[in-house]
Amino acid sequence: VDHFSGNKSPIDNLINKGGLTKSINPAEQMLNNLNQYMDIVIPSIRDLDFLDVWRPYLEGFHLILVQDGDPDRYLKIPSWADYELYNRRDIDVALAHQSWIIRKNDASLRDFGFLVSHKTFIYTFDEDCQPVVGPDGKVVNPIIEHARNLISPSTPFFFNTVYDPYRDGSDFVRGFPYSLRAGVATAVSHGLWMHNYDYDAPTQLLKVDEKNERYVDATL
Repeated sequence: VDHFSGNKSPIDNLINKGGLTKSINPAEQMLNNLNQYMDIVIPSIRDLDFLDVWRPYLEGFHLILVQDGDPDRYLKIPSWADYELYNRRDIDVALAHQSWIIRKNDASLRDFGFLVSHKTFIYTFDEDCQPVVGPDGKVVNPIIEHARNLISPSTPFFFNTVYDPYRDGSDFVRGFPYSLRAGVATAVSHGLWMHNYDYDAPTQLLKVDEKNERYVDATL
């Protein structure tokens, strides 16, 4: 009699013995090898030692760094980072007379990183952003969460009141049209700041001390 052993399930044991073939979910396979499918684009005008806070989530990914300001200024970059670094000279050479599209001292600087990336997905964030602690007291890995959004469908034509119907344990509410439940491909997954509402300039001047401190685990 051949008994099952260890902590593996009977199904896993049968797979190991060649009795079954395990089907691999392409989406999960992509998430498990996300660094092969995603580049990290970061614009910066200062040293990148702030990346050490992100190390648990970024190490193993390829970073595309776009330097703003003086291209002759030396930027300190953590030794663990796998990166390529571009500056204004690279933008001028690559885009020639169209380099004006990417302005100096502007958020559009990251667009050059988007241009040179060859990966399926791109994750980008600003140098003053840090991972946040979720309601469970654990630090949220925003990279994996955005990747899950990108490989899940979106429902832009009808609002689901339990938010993300494709998340495990969730579903579509009564009245959601069956013809729209397949959703459409997701092109962008956009996160929100904490501790700083993304107001326009006049509103920020009126609400200097207003902060959003509640983490909302929802996908709209």
